[in-house]
Amino acid sequence: MKKVCVVVASRANYGRIKSVLSAIQAHPDLQLQLIVSASALLYRFGQVVDVIEADGFEVSAKIYTIVEGENLTTMAKSVGLGVLELSTHFENLEPDIVLTVADRFETMATALAASYMNIRVAHTQGGELTGSIDESVRHAITKLSHYHFVATDLSRERVVRMGEDKDYVFNTGCPAIDAIASLNLGLPEGFFEANGGSGHVIDQTKPYVVVLQHPVTTEFGDGFSQINQTLNAIAALGTQVVWLWPNVDAGSDDISKGLRVFREKNPDVCVRFYRNFSVEDYARLINGSECIIGNSSSGIRESAFLGVPAVNIGTRQNARERAANVHDVGYDSAEILAAVRKQQLHGRYEPSYLYGDGESGERIAEKLVLIDPPIQKTLTY
Repeated sequence: MKKVCVVVASRANYGRIKSVLSAIQAHPDLQLQLIVSASALLYRFGQVVDVIEADGFEVSAKIYTIVEGENLTTMAKSVGLGVLELSTHFENLEPDIVLTVADRFETMATALAASYMNIRVAHTQGGELTGSIDESVRHAITKLSHYHFVATDLSRERVVRMGEDKDYVFNTGCPAIDAIASLNLGLPEGFFEANGGSGHVIDQTKPYVVVLQHPVTTEFGDGFSQINQTLNAIAALGTQVVWLWPNVDAGSDDISKGLRVFREKNPDVCVRFYRNFSVEDYARLINGSECIIGNSSSGIRESAFLGVPAVNIGTRQNARERAANVHDVGYDSAEILAAVRKQQLHGRYEPSYLYGDGESGERIAEKLVLIDPPIQKTLTY
């Protein structure tokens, strides 16, 4: 039986890998080891570990690796601390494979520690293009990985062109789609109250939009002015707003400061703030919205599958493959407002299966059982 260690380091990580955890846990030839680390353990970023344990997954280890500060220096130090802590736990758990998710800075620590310890690395969402430091991190992890579970045909082509062996590059689709493909997406009565939050009461019988805007690490120092452009657009929109706090990336404090100042100066604007939703409730939330606004990849992936209109702001998702539901805008309040109103008038789009059909988790588990790539990698050109 192969031992597969999955590291979940953020709320986004968990949504992107939950179905794979279930498939590994259910497979008779695999043993799941689960490490929860970084912002996934922290209250102000949603304390995702509580959701993970409530979903029935046994956590093998909890690792605190976030250095306080949310700036470029502390982000780099957090990667270093992650390598130190993860290497200790990999030594104790002795996994055959370590699986790391996507492109966040915490995932770099996972790939570095495992590859230096001669443990095969499996990576999801390689070969995609975006902005921010995530773009570089994603491709660096590809070069450290032995299994590549990409989400689109074009992503597979890019990974192979990076010199990776095509026999170990698999288009499995994105596991994030699995969680919503067969889900009852209706909003149960009392949905917004049950999920907590703070601010205005949201009437779920009336239209609302969802906003989620993270800092862009390569534009560090601009976050406060960027989020103010979005806030000005939202203030003029006149629609109920559900707003999720930003992630832990460098510049998060600037985004949060903008939100707090706005909340104090605009008490009459109907906004309710949340730290986190379960994977399933987040899908219900965006499915029930008129539009998702900001720079989260969920506006590109899950929203495309659901046909939810999206307004994508700025460069964070730059060049990522997208379906017809996405309208790109810059950091300009008038442009943002016009795009949201256009999407509200348009309404739902036809669902797109660009990022998968809902069966990625089982495909990935099966490849982990059947395939054993060599530890020593070589460029194929």
